[in-house]
Amino acid sequence: MTMTDPRGNGVARRKRAPNAAPSEQAMFQESSALTLSDIQYRKLRSQILSMELEPGAPISEQELAEQEGISRTPVREAILRLSREKLVEVVPKSGTFVGRIPVSSLPEALIARRALEGTAARAAAQVATKSQIYALFAHIERQRELKALDDIESFHLSDENFHEQIAIAGKLPGLWKMVEQIKLQVDRFRRLTLPEPGRMRLVIDEHEAVVEAIEQKDPDKAHAAIETHLSGLQFHIENVVNAHPNFFILDADLTDLAHTRRHTFN
Repeated sequence: MTMTDPRGNGVARRKRAPNAAPSEQAMFQESSALTLSDIQYRKLRSQILSMELEPGAPISEQELAEQEGISRTPVREAILRLSREKLVEVVPKSGTFVGRIPVSSLPEALIARRALEGTAARAAAQVATKSQIYALFAHIERQRELKALDDIESFHLSDENFHEQIAIAGKLPGLWKMVEQIKLQVDRFRRLTLPEPGRMRLVIDEHEAVVEAIEQKDPDKAHAAIETHLSGLQFHIENVVNAHPNFFILDADLTDLAHTRRHTFN
């Protein structure tokens, strides 16, 4: 069915079906219409995940509202969203604090991430294009430069993009979205491992092994390489918790975690 353009230019256009997706322009307008609450949520979330706001640090709705020149309502809404993600803890009669990292949340999140990214790496080894493989090697070169500069924050961001590009190369970008949802606490934990001596060098070497397997179009080898890379984090839990005890909720026995680690990753 067609109808005349209401602007009077005489051009006939097809009427959109009632259940059809919105036009590209309409979708852009919807996605770009961020509320004040959305902006505060994204800002606070970024500061928490980057460890700019450390676990246990107090958060003042009033101070944030004054800094941003807004009312407390959007700040409060943002904090409620973050509390549902367990990134913020609201303690009645005490205040609001950056959530500490539950130790019990780490092993399962790491196992789930291994499963999803293992699938993505296997797929990338089958369908990745030459240009995508070259781009992955370029990420590794960039990580070498950042290591030389000891730029931990930029190294972390490059690492994130590297893993996302593997999923894209495997034509499974949705898997990376799933990974992002399950690894919130792991991201904060992982940032605490990067300053360890030799850690960035090890990450680069492991990344290189993954890309070489993808370049060789060897799905099994790519899957094994990404599993080796991601499994390594599990072996840092006890040391990192002991080094930063105030950042964690000790809701799991570290000895039990070590036992689980041996049986899961060997």
